[in-house]
Amino acid sequence: MSTMNISLPDSLKAFVDSQVTEGGYGTSSEYVRELIRTDQDRRQLRTLLLQGAASAPAEVASAQYFTALRQRVRAHAEPGAPA
Repeated sequence: MSTMNISLPDSLKAFVDSQVTEGGYGTSSEYVRELIRTDQDRRQLRTLLLQGAASAPAEVASAQYFTALRQRVRAHAEPGAPA
């Protein structure tokens, strides 16, 4: 694991310290790692949404589509079902 040092104004340091205490984080590093992971997830979701918006329209999802989807989900949720 690499180490990174950052400089924060006192007000931001106090905020981080309070988030560590209130959020149940062990250290400020854990809190910052969580912020970075959340930002990565947000960026990935934004990319996927933009790709979806730019893609060609798909078929209209019918009740039959959702019934088949529920069946597939249930089949995979059963113990011993392949992932």
